[in-house]
Amino acid sequence: MLRSLPEPGRPTLRFAWSHPAHAVSLSGGLGVVRVWPGTVGAAGAVGPAWLLLDRPWPVVAVILAATFALGVWAAGVTGRALGEDDPGCVVFDETWATTLTLLAIPAHPASWLAGFLAFRFFDIVKPQPIRAVQDGLRGGLGVMADDLAAAIAAIAVVDGLALAVGIL
Repeated sequence: MLRSLPEPGRPTLRFAWSHPAHAVSLSGGLGVVRVWPGTVGAAGAVGPAWLLLDRPWPVVAVILAATFALGVWAAGVTGRALGEDDPGCVVFDETWATTLTLLAIPAHPASWLAGFLAFRFFDIVKPQPIRAVQDGLRGGLGVMADDLAAAIAAIAVVDGLALAVGIL
């Protein structure tokens, strides 16, 4: 299985598609990019968010809950395969959390750009309590949960700004 890794921690597309968990956790291969894989994974949320945009919230909530659980499983399997708790190539957490962010803010290009940037800020900087979530949980749950916390912070900021300027 690890034979498809050209160097430690640098999976290939072959690795990404060698197991269903890897395909999910690497967001279909987005995680193999060498520059800013988390940002690329987050950008991968635009498609799913667009597809879910006009769906009823109960349907969206079920899909988000199911895919969160899928992400916990997939990130755990891939992390164990790579021997790391939170490998940089695992970007489904960014894809999932950015999808949540985009769906919870006004459906406007400026809002979506702000949501994307706010999520990336909170995901990279990890201010408290986001850092505490990351440090307190391990495995797939830890991988997914800190991004959920970053998404909540991004949603609060963007919705607060949208409310202040009268978009929301």
